[in-house]
Amino acid sequence: MENHNLQIRDPFVLPLAEQGLEQGEGLYYLYGSTDSNIWGTGTGFDAYTSKDLEHWEGPFPVFRPEADFYAKRNFWAPEVYAYGGKYIMFATFRRTDNDLLGTAVLASPHPLGPFTPYSEGPVTPQDWSSLDGTLYIDKQSQPWMVFCHEWQQIRDGEVCAIRLTEDLRSAEGEPVTLFRASEAPWTTPFESKRYADQLNYVTDGPFLFRSSNDDTLYLLWASFINNTYALGIARSGSGEVTGPWIHQEEALYQNDGGHAMVFRTFGDKLMLAIHTPNQTPDERPVFLELEESGGVMRMKE
Repeated sequence: MENHNLQIRDPFVLPLAEQGLEQGEGLYYLYGSTDSNIWGTGTGFDAYTSKDLEHWEGPFPVFRPEADFYAKRNFWAPEVYAYGGKYIMFATFRRTDNDLLGTAVLASPHPLGPFTPYSEGPVTPQDWSSLDGTLYIDKQSQPWMVFCHEWQQIRDGEVCAIRLTEDLRSAEGEPVTLFRASEAPWTTPFESKRYADQLNYVTDGPFLFRSSNDDTLYLLWASFINNTYALGIARSGSGEVTGPWIHQEEALYQNDGGHAMVFRTFGDKLMLAIHTPNQTPDERPVFLELEESGGVMRMKE
């Protein structure tokens, strides 16, 4: 299957150098929101594998909920990491007990699952509507979950961080607000029919990575420009996850695409993975090369 035939939102790529059919031959594992209607009942998550980021094998079912699972709909944004001798998945679900979104942790001994619940429900705050949790390990080896406090609950969406226990199964301490959507120079209010009586700013899909040349800590996140999905980027002024976060003046990508992550190919290219367009069922994964020039991250021409 080629990229243009693959419906997926929130694409996340895990490159594994020793997972090919032959020893030393690497595979890219692609995860994402794969339900045909992501706004409805959740089926689970599928994954795909590729040697070249163009031709994909799959789908492989990597998560299917048990009958007593605590969520029935809105299965979103799985991210998978090799950690502690296993594969860890962060994923967002809408809980049935309070109808709020939250990011939970799942685990598997294999990158193609099956993944099963590892945390006791979401590790994001229980009374918050939170989504798109991503893993960040700081220089002191402290794991963090960086996530969004949803705009539908607080109007001006936030990107937040919370410390995790070493095994990633639960949170430690209180969440820290890194920034609000309205603080970025490129975002505009999001016009929502459901929330037409309030001023809305969206935060979506955070992801952190460091540059290879000067160790700058960057944070990708998505929002809207004139109601069109767009991708922004900020850098940490302190080099730490707590910031302060300095936003690039212009969006990194503003052609109806976002919820991005960054990975390195086996040829050491820095690649951006996004979905575009932002309308179901037309979303497709797109992979674009990035470069840093003069302290600014941009698409490579």
